[in-house]
Amino acid sequence: MAAGFIHRLMLTNFRSYHAARVQLDRAGPVVLTGANGAGKTNLIEAISLLAPGRGLRRATMEELAFTEGDGAWAVSAEIEGMLGLATLGTGIDPPVGEESTPVRKCRIDRESVGSATAFADHLRVVWLTPAMDPLFNGPASERRRFLDRLVLAVDAQHSSRVAALERSLRSRNRLLEDAPGDSHWLDAVEHETAEVAVAVAAGRAETVKRLSAALDAARNEAPEFPQAEISLHGWMEQLLPDHSAVEIEDRYRAQLKENRARDAAAGRTLDGPHLSDLAVTHKVKNISAAEASTGEQKALLIRLVLAHAGLIKQMTGFAPLLLLDEVVAHLDPIRRASLYDALSSLGAQVWMTGADPAAFGDIIGRANVLVVRSGTVEPA
Repeated sequence: MAAGFIHRLMLTNFRSYHAARVQLDRAGPVVLTGANGAGKTNLIEAISLLAPGRGLRRATMEELAFTEGDGAWAVSAEIEGMLGLATLGTGIDPPVGEESTPVRKCRIDRESVGSATAFADHLRVVWLTPAMDPLFNGPASERRRFLDRLVLAVDAQHSSRVAALERSLRSRNRLLEDAPGDSHWLDAVEHETAEVAVAVAAGRAETVKRLSAALDAARNEAPEFPQAEISLHGWMEQLLPDHSAVEIEDRYRAQLKENRARDAAAGRTLDGPHLSDLAVTHKVKNISAAEASTGEQKALLIRLVLAHAGLIKQMTGFAPLLLLDEVVAHLDPIRRASLYDALSSLGAQVWMTGADPAAFGDIIGRANVLVVRSGTVEPA
């Protein structure tokens, strides 16, 4: 099976679970049903931590701990991944003191690894949650975060570059506030800022280019979901196809130097890829996604996620794990059936949550159905 597959998932003191174990003995989608608040999203959030990044809620390490525990938590899974069978695990130890900062530990086959970035050698994970529904109408920062998650799924080093850019910009802003006349240090910080900024912009631009091609190639698939076009809005991304990275770095350094007084007055850097935006268009209607109806926006988002999963499979030869939180309940029967067909064609292991088991009627006969109650997970 050319797809990531979880055979066994184990949670210890994670969110609403004191201890839980899920065993999957057959292929097919995984359906998690149960009342609202039972812990369905908590379960797939645990899976999302087996990928680079901070998971589908971007929670702090402390927030993930069971409220009645000692502050420690652990998630592990026996998987079939790109390098064969493996055990992935992550978690934190109990806090030593009130002011101690928890350090997330990651292990592969019980051997420590530097970070969750190493999980990407074994497993790629894609998700869609209700929190992403306002994406097209929200601020550009949310669309950048969404795009960075897409990039991270194909380039596990992307998050470290984004973090480096954020650190570099903070350093520049502090210098502009505390020592605006120190041109030596500003030159050094801006030199680093330009290098990492272009690297971040290039990673995003490359993923958008590849995803655009994937969307075009899949235009006749799942016709119930509207065709989408995507592009990046930012001068740096626009220059990348026709200019070298060194040229763009030099141009950005010159802009940073010229705009020091303006940025100092604003208290932040007013130009760069940290302000770029992802533009999504409903292709048939030729309108921006923000102008589409709520139902069309949801369908466009599903189209993007399906194309992204297909792109990962194309690039790695291995279908990613898909986590779909409360997605099918908001689709009409025709789109629901179309989604199930598209997921089947992709060949990925899909974990889906929903309060109403009837929403999964089309696939219930071939799915692993699990009932989630407060702190427990059991086969239906």
